[in-house]
Amino acid sequence: MELRASNVRKLQGGTFDVLILGGGINGAVSAAALAAKGVKVALIDRGDFAGLTSSNSSNLAWGGIKYLENHEYFLVNKLCRSRNHLMRSYPSTVKEIRFLTTIQRGFRFPAFLVYLGTIVYWLFGRFVTRAPRYMSRKALANAEAVIDTSNAEGGFEYSDCYLYDNDARFVFNFVRTSLNYGGIVANYVESLGAERRDGVWHSQVRDNISGEQFTVRAKVLINACGPYVDKHNQLSGQHTAHRHLFSKGIHLVVDRITESQRILTFFASDGRLFFVIPMGPKTCIGTTDTQVESPEVVVTDADRHFVLDNVNALLKLEMPLTLADIISERCGVRPLALKGEDGVADWVKLSRKHAIDVDKQDQHLSIFGGKLTDCINVGDEVAELVADLGIKVPYANTRWYGEPGRSVKREYLHQAMLMNLDALTDPSSSEPLTQRLWRRYGRSAIEMLEMIREDPSSAELLIENAEYLRCEIEHAARREMIAKLDDFLRRRSKIALVVRREDIISAPGLREACEILFGDEAEAKLAEYVAETAG
Repeated sequence: MELRASNVRKLQGGTFDVLILGGGINGAVSAAALAAKGVKVALIDRGDFAGLTSSNSSNLAWGGIKYLENHEYFLVNKLCRSRNHLMRSYPSTVKEIRFLTTIQRGFRFPAFLVYLGTIVYWLFGRFVTRAPRYMSRKALANAEAVIDTSNAEGGFEYSDCYLYDNDARFVFNFVRTSLNYGGIVANYVESLGAERRDGVWHSQVRDNISGEQFTVRAKVLINACGPYVDKHNQLSGQHTAHRHLFSKGIHLVVDRITESQRILTFFASDGRLFFVIPMGPKTCIGTTDTQVESPEVVVTDADRHFVLDNVNALLKLEMPLTLADIISERCGVRPLALKGEDGVADWVKLSRKHAIDVDKQDQHLSIFGGKLTDCINVGDEVAELVADLGIKVPYANTRWYGEPGRSVKREYLHQAMLMNLDALTDPSSSEPLTQRLWRRYGRSAIEMLEMIREDPSSAELLIENAEYLRCEIEHAARREMIAKLDDFLRRRSKIALVVRREDIISAPGLREACEILFGDEAEAKLAEYVAETAG
């Protein structure tokens, strides 16, 4: 909490070049790009970083194969290039994975025609991934016994990408990048509205932890509030060319239902994409695609039954999945950018492409839509637009993204080998410790090696069935701005996604983890978590 408290104080002094509202993927990459390029930048979020849409995705970094059906070839081409760029920049985190797609009889297109679409997709992807292949009904059954092929016409296998860790962790690493380059960042600080006076934005904000209100001043204001962009533009008097429509998506996490490390893809009963996604020892199933009027959404019984009914119909399970099998749920809205204040669109066909509206006179940017796949492009575009507004960007050509260089990784691997780090991997983990620490922390993983050398107990797991060491929790307490227990359990890690709530609360090491994270406030923070996650 010391890092957050220090940054909240710094928000109150001086005038920033840029203030970013919203710590989802769009705000996080904007802050990382600007800070690395030498811009004096601040970022605030009314909740935790990646608290909404950016922590409720399918964990995929894909090139948008479904947009081929709407003939959005330019968008697919762009997203495939972005996906390939992410793979090269984050090889430990963004990984190729095979998708095994089943086409049922009576589908709107023949299976072989859809397969030809995957060839086109592979072409747009510059042949970076493995080639697709067509599969007969018999080949599908042989490849994946859990698929119910009784009504299948055929299928195919093709490649795309997924995030090895959860989406919120990926987003936070961009927030951490901005901090590393001198950005001033704070979660649980809410903008109550902004007014431009004398060439400077004055944003009235509230610290949602302490209740204190104060003003943050900046030359440029960037509205990256995700699904709340339109609402904040009303508060600040901004009129934009775009607005948002919302699609609600949910996923359910259950115990692993297949040993396959492929993503099983179907078209659900309503004709939309449906995934069965591996998540370590668990499986993530979904998603829904429901138009809603508001960003405030919850998982309903109808949502749960839709997902369960589809997975039970599409797979041959020993026992049908029921509500009792649900370990955790993910629920969020996809903000879809629509141009025109009174525009009408077929919302099902709207893509996730981003749009940035610029008010040059008021020096204000509004970021609409967006996909995680395209995040590097968003960061670069924002940096260019800020420069166009007259803000000095001292290091415009600085590369602000990607894993640390090869020399850093070689040094880490050498130290890890000398101390035989992988021998300390807990038997419950399927991933070697050396690989896991580097993927999550990059350069900071070297600091953890030093902690483990000084105190071998730092390599112990504190929470049963959760792949987090004591040294990782100590690192989070110092450097990851954990204000609530759910920040760590749900967003810096995916513990709350793969371990049942009651098992987390009863875990013997949870109180020690709370003491590391919150010191004297440990019991209060634990009680807060229990209360906020009840029901």
